[in-house]
Amino acid sequence: MAENTSSKTRKIERQLDSVLESADEAEQLAIEAARAAGFSEDDLHRIGMAVRESIVNAVVHGNRYNARKKVHFVVSGAPGTISVTVGDEGEGFDPSRLPDPVAERNLLQQSGRGIFLMRAFMDRFEIRPRAMGGTEVELVKYQGGKP
Repeated sequence: MAENTSSKTRKIERQLDSVLESADEAEQLAIEAARAAGFSEDDLHRIGMAVRESIVNAVVHGNRYNARKKVHFVVSGAPGTISVTVGDEGEGFDPSRLPDPVAERNLLQQSGRGIFLMRAFMDRFEIRPRAMGGTEVELVKYQGGKP
């Protein structure tokens, strides 16, 4: 658990438990960093939703609620930019195999829209295998849209 703050950049790292309540902590930390970076209330809502979805995916689909596994969370904020990285310790997956959440056959499904929402709410979205196993998601938002 580390925290580095300066007048220009704020970086917070946490190892979160594999419980849904971890989404509350991560969302709050990201919103605080985004607010300090100067984001609007609308953007704060978008960032919070994207972070919440990424943590829920890490807990539910990655770590499968395994109490021995952690969710790795890093948020970095600087004036006009916020970057969030969320990693799980699961088995990993192939994102190309995800069903299309807006396909007619999937519209009434209870789940399956998290990655779709993260892509929609953030300016940059990347998903990749973690070096130490599992999956890592990087979310970036810029004030005023993509640079």
